[in-house]
Amino acid sequence: MFFPLTIRDFLDRAETVYPDRVAVVDEPDQPADSWGEITYAELARRARSQAATLDEMGVPVGGRVAIVSQNSARFLTSFFGVSGWGRILVPVNFRLSVPEVRYIVEHSGAEVLMVDPALKHLIDEVECERSFVLGQDDDKIWSSSADPQPWDGDESATATINYTSGTTARPKGVQLTHRNNWLNAVVFGWQASVDDRDVYLHTLPMFHANGWGMPFAATAMGAKHVVLRQVDGTEILRRIDQHGVTYLCAAPAVVAAALEGAKTWAGEIPGRDRVRIIVAGAPPPTRTIERVREELGWEFIQIYGLTETSPLLTMSRMRAEWDDLDPHEQARLLGRAGAPAVGVRITVDDEGEVLAQSNHNLEAYWENPEATAEAQADNWFHTGDGGTFEDGYVSISDRKKDVIISGGENVSSIEVEDALMSHPAVTEVAVIGIPDEKWGELVTALVVLDPEAGQVTEAELIAHCRENLAGYKCPKRVEFREELARTATGKLQKFKLRETFWKDSERQVN
Repeated sequence: MFFPLTIRDFLDRAETVYPDRVAVVDEPDQPADSWGEITYAELARRARSQAATLDEMGVPVGGRVAIVSQNSARFLTSFFGVSGWGRILVPVNFRLSVPEVRYIVEHSGAEVLMVDPALKHLIDEVECERSFVLGQDDDKIWSSSADPQPWDGDESATATINYTSGTTARPKGVQLTHRNNWLNAVVFGWQASVDDRDVYLHTLPMFHANGWGMPFAATAMGAKHVVLRQVDGTEILRRIDQHGVTYLCAAPAVVAAALEGAKTWAGEIPGRDRVRIIVAGAPPPTRTIERVREELGWEFIQIYGLTETSPLLTMSRMRAEWDDLDPHEQARLLGRAGAPAVGVRITVDDEGEVLAQSNHNLEAYWENPEATAEAQADNWFHTGDGGTFEDGYVSISDRKKDVIISGGENVSSIEVEDALMSHPAVTEVAVIGIPDEKWGELVTALVVLDPEAGQVTEAELIAHCRENLAGYKCPKRVEFREELARTATGKLQKFKLRETFWKDSERQVN
């Protein structure tokens, strides 16, 4: 017997086993009316209504539906209401600029665009056949009371297209199939010990590699979803206390926010000896891991992966063999990227690049066969990260791709350099990441100015970037130089430019 693996499996199980259980506690403070608390039976009903509404609009199986939104119950429902009946969800980073969103909507061929109320200006600025504002147009998105048209299910069909900055000026659309998403969610949920007593706090943006697959894994087990719209350290602690949260996924900036919030928290830190925090985006310093375990009393788990790998490749979690080690050594070991997850094969090539094979590596880059062939050469996914694989554990030491990871988000240095070079006063620029305690890596621009252009300030260059780039991509720091290190053939030597900033670091990522 063959039965296709589709992401609707997760919702079907939750509705069957836990229909009366609270599925979602929606963000109460948002521009649209909050959905409050809804059960799994109601979540499933709304997903079916959304699918049937897409039927009535004439959106075919395989049609693309883009969503640009902060975390919300509406976003969570759309994973199932769109992809669960054969369409393709295109989750878009809500921090992107208008030109960036416009490119993704056009490139993906989206027939429907749904936007957060705070981003309703996109309706007028991004052309799409059908556009809706979440909350304001709910009666048009969740309007049908009919049953959706049956979809037999195809695990090799694309379920989501997730755009990642990568290394080029244009983002690439990562095609993740139902099989990719299904296996990632099941393996991740199992290795993170997700069960039906869990309460999951959505600190991780749902657009980010589909919330790393946790919207699917938590749903399958009937866990309660607590939606957080805006990351704030004190608010994270308050939600953990209020809802009995047991786990969350977080970029390094969220870890820093929680530690900062703990400084002014009155009384015992909520979730001590109960919460597990799963971190990815950049390897945190050993001292940060120690602080999470000591000051918050939470279990620290680290994973490594990319949007292209759905994302789980490796996990670093406390193990019995380390029980007798001192806390500092335990934290040091936890700081490695981790051991391969079940079904993942890892190797490091002769040039030191980490390569991976798994059943949840991407199907392809949308309409980009050249990039697909390059990334999957020799049937291995080429991560672009330099590292080692020793004693069963991966450690990331350098980034071969020209990508900066700041606050858990990929920033293409080439893209930022292009934006800066469009300023008439800039003649040369190199954008690098430098170590930063809060952001992991700080986007930093080293700029050579045209001496004939007059005075240009750091603030002016940053403001210029903001006209065409998302805020998180813009330089946080600009340094003016008379020249930049180059090879005899004129190629920038970024490793030399980084040396001053990274000389005290053991590895060239933070």
